[in-house]
Amino acid sequence: MALQKKLQGLVAATITPMTEDGNINLSLIRQYVDYLINQQGVKNVFVNGTTGEGLSLSVQERKQLAEEWVTQGKDKLDHVIIHVGSMSLPESKDLAKHAAQIGADGISVISPFFFKQVTKDELVAFFRDVASQAPNIPFYYYHIPPITGMKFCAEELVDCMKEQIPTFKGVKFSDRDLLDLRQCLQKSQQDNFVFMYGVDEVRALYIESC
Repeated sequence: MALQKKLQGLVAATITPMTEDGNINLSLIRQYVDYLINQQGVKNVFVNGTTGEGLSLSVQERKQLAEEWVTQGKDKLDHVIIHVGSMSLPESKDLAKHAAQIGADGISVISPFFFKQVTKDELVAFFRDVASQAPNIPFYYYHIPPITGMKFCAEELVDCMKEQIPTFKGVKFSDRDLLDLRQCLQKSQQDNFVFMYGVDEVRALYIESC
């Protein structure tokens, strides 16, 4: 994996601009980038997540958004992280491969949440298969149990992901269980993982590195 700038500071969970007829409005992304940098002092973005309603978009729309953010953020943004999670493993793998090909700075994956009766090992295997399609950029687990209904604590998954996913670099932690967050931070001090914290009411994520 090539040496990358450390992820730190605020990460904006971006919305998806739409036209009046319901199409994605790619023409606004350049303005969005400049607004975040010049008006908000934010140079990291998380694209196609829950705030951007990524799971409601088609695969093609998600790819177009990812491409535009990477293109418009080049030499301006420090990190463009693309959420590639899906209920479909092939779709997630396709999105992860695409994110790597276009030069994204990392990928993130939400737990597939339609079938909830899965084991911890099965869930990590899903993440491992997706991350394998982007072997040269960081993978961040997207922990958001209020949306997914998955009751695993993030702490339960971190060790498994650390062992099985070479590119695992941290967690986007979108839950109010601060004890779980603290235990993750304590457990991962020696690994220099990144933990992004933000819940639905918060439109930017705070980064803490162990």
